[in-house]
Amino acid sequence: MSTILTAQNVYEAQRETLKLAWQSGKAGANRLLELATARFPGMALVGHLNFVHPNRVQVIGTNETAYLYEHITPEARQLALAELFGSPSSAIVIVANGQDVPDEMRRAADAASMPLFSSSLPSPRVIHDLQYYLARALAEREILHGVFMEVMGLGVFLTGESGVGKSELALELLSRGHRLIADDACEFFRIGPDGLQGRCPDMLCDFLEVRGLGILNIRAMFGETAVRHEKTLHLIVRLKDYTSNPQSGIDRLQAEQKTRAILGIEVAEVALFVAPGRNLAVLVEVATRGHILRRRGINALEDFIHRQSLAMKSP
Repeated sequence: MSTILTAQNVYEAQRETLKLAWQSGKAGANRLLELATARFPGMALVGHLNFVHPNRVQVIGTNETAYLYEHITPEARQLALAELFGSPSSAIVIVANGQDVPDEMRRAADAASMPLFSSSLPSPRVIHDLQYYLARALAEREILHGVFMEVMGLGVFLTGESGVGKSELALELLSRGHRLIADDACEFFRIGPDGLQGRCPDMLCDFLEVRGLGILNIRAMFGETAVRHEKTLHLIVRLKDYTSNPQSGIDRLQAEQKTRAILGIEVAEVALFVAPGRNLAVLVEVATRGHILRRRGINALEDFIHRQSLAMKSP
């Protein structure tokens, strides 16, 4: 699943950050900024003026203005502006560096229904900020059922069948000083070739549903530091009912590090069995500590095997 943005969405989201002013072409407010690979493979989302491979957002800095108004003839400029504002590949044109927007640009934008913005910020800053915003806003995403927590600074996703005790475990972790990110529905999206970010849908922020207690406002109950809006995903903890998974099927040594693929990215996963008397909150903390050690190159099982091998070789 991916999000579709319009020029109007971009303007509203970045108006204050980029100090945008809508100069012309308001009839094109619904022009789409699709994924870079949606229709035009290899096309960049944001960049300086490019006629060969038009960007979705064409940014005009001082060098581009100098090219249009100092280095080519008026006739060639008219053709260039017609090509710029008439390009089906582009959705927005931004004149940066606090430059005055020429009237002929305004007329060309209105004629083509191409949104024309201006910004007082330098063009490299406009490009950098928009690239970051659009990469996240247009990222492929997936909504998964579970509870997303921050445990010891890592993003830990608690998953399992309905009724297995995910919310109760989250409540126990909260009481131990950890933080809630999302309950029931967590939205994950790619932030890079090997990274996933998880966040809570706006309608569910701060709330946790626990059977027998109903809806709890975690921010009001535990304080501002008990919740956060998003976090990078590091570890998945899958809760399994012990009664439906006999002990004979449990890998006690956990010799193989299991993973789960989300949006094409492999994420480390551990399984915890739910049974009376087991302190799952402590087990989640230990699983998180173990994951931190593995990331540092410390593997308890390998150390144990190495110690046994040395013992067997010794006289």
